[in-house]
Amino acid sequence: MALSTARGILQICHGYDGPFLDCARQYARLFRDSPYQVVTVYLTGEPDERVVRGSASDEVIFLRFRSAEIRGLKLKAIREVRRIAARRDFAFCIAHRFKPVYTALLGTNLPVIGVHHAFGDYRRLSRRAFAQTFKKRLRLLGVSEAVRDDLRVDLPSWPPSHIEALYNRVDVAALQAGLLSREEARAALDLPPEGWIVGNVGRLHPDKDQATLIRAFAAALPALPAGSLLAIMGSGRLARELKSLAARQGIAASVRFLGQVPDGRRYFSAFDVFALSSDREPFGMVLLEALAAGLPVVCSDCGGGREVVAGVGELFPFGDAAALAGALSRLAESGIPEDYAERAEKHLRMKFSDEASAEVYWKLPMIVELTRGESC
Repeated sequence: MALSTARGILQICHGYDGPFLDCARQYARLFRDSPYQVVTVYLTGEPDERVVRGSASDEVIFLRFRSAEIRGLKLKAIREVRRIAARRDFAFCIAHRFKPVYTALLGTNLPVIGVHHAFGDYRRLSRRAFAQTFKKRLRLLGVSEAVRDDLRVDLPSWPPSHIEALYNRVDVAALQAGLLSREEARAALDLPPEGWIVGNVGRLHPDKDQATLIRAFAAALPALPAGSLLAIMGSGRLARELKSLAARQGIAASVRFLGQVPDGRRYFSAFDVFALSSDREPFGMVLLEALAAGLPVVCSDCGGGREVVAGVGELFPFGDAAALAGALSRLAESGIPEDYAERAEKHLRMKFSDEASAEVYWKLPMIVELTRGESC
């Protein structure tokens, strides 16, 4: 990768929907108090002042493409990115997910750091061939060691230093400041003010496996405090099927489907425990949000989730409803240790805060290579 003394960082995101606005913020924050200025480009999405503020960037550009326009060859997007790159002096580009990586490599001559948030991004032969073509100026970051290892399996000839991990992170103080009180959160979600509530947040999709969670809750319910509820926040194509499953398990009255809740992390204080039953979760941002709220967490032992909760949460084998039921019963019986919230916050600050990630980031070999000679 060619060294550069340029002072700009080009960041390209597909859009700002879901978690990707915060992903843009996370990477822009890495350059705070550095010689670099960050220009963040969103390929899709209309201009929005809230997005500008939330991106934590020196400049934000909205290209306003429709999703259909960045399928296939993405020629319009490539032209626009080439135009932006020609007007500015960039050191390198950070691109989130494969489409922006593709666009950055074909639209610029810059070194590109591809940030990958999912498994299997280079499983296809065509993508592996593309990565090999641009191997000299492409480096990859996985959002967990699990994603990093998945990338390394698909690109076995790449040196380990060219495929590294950098955890997703949160602004712990801002996240905690935004939390509603327990009473406010429960009232807003139409949950009873009293009672023991197991929370889950995620798309109603097979990957999230809320079916196992519902079966586990049904098995544990006789041992749980009277009036216990399972509250599932999210929407998706399995909504009807999951509601039917709860009815068949005889617990329809004890399961609340909350639907899609804007800025849902503000309401985590409504829960007593957080459970994530996902299959091969690449990372699990909701786990960080639950820990910031001081919630005990139970997570399936697969993907990046185990890396997030190691030392502060409980793991169970994926798909094992009996093991999850046992974990929920133990948590209900033992209660939350007095120092748990303090330990959870310390865990976040040591491994998953903006400050902790910045310390790791500037020591990565790929970043040292790109910024050699710069004062950071």
